Amino acid sequence: MNIVDDSSLVLQIRDADGALLAMIVRATFSVDGLSFLTDDSSVLQVGYMTRPTGEVIAAHVHEPLVRNIVGTQEVLVIQSGKVRLDLFTQKQEYVASAILETGDLVLLSEGGHGIDVIEEARIIEIKQGPFAEGKDKTRFEPVLPEPLGHSDTI
Repeated sequence: MNIVDDSSLVLQIRDADGALLAMIVRATFSVDGLSFLTDDSSVLQVGYMTRPTGEVIAAHVHEPLVRNIVGTQEVLVIQSGKVRLDLFTQKQEYVASAILETGDLVLLSEGGHGIDVIEEARIIEIKQGPFAEGKDKTRFEPVLPEPLGHSDTI
């Protein structure tokens, strides 16, 4: 199993080639001001902000900028419950697992993933659309380390 440093409240899980599979932002993460957790080249950018009472964020519109995007990235927000997230390379090889709990957020960037619901969960999913039925994803039978218990996760 790939051991990832869990000393941070923002975890980046990468495959052996350095591709970002997932970025987990724990519910307890906090910084002052505005901080983008992804780099400028990320297809989906994750930012975090703390704003004081009374501050005004100026009204604005986003210009209709054309972007060429290859692949699909997802963001999951665990509203309640507990799940195990299993991460795989694009070649469907197991990399790591992580437990996600209420308030955690994960950006799923590259590779594959599966979810095992440990405690009934409510999850918000955000991804590029529209969904292309039959073309958008390839399902596979994962090969996981045996046995994969909750102590084997990050």
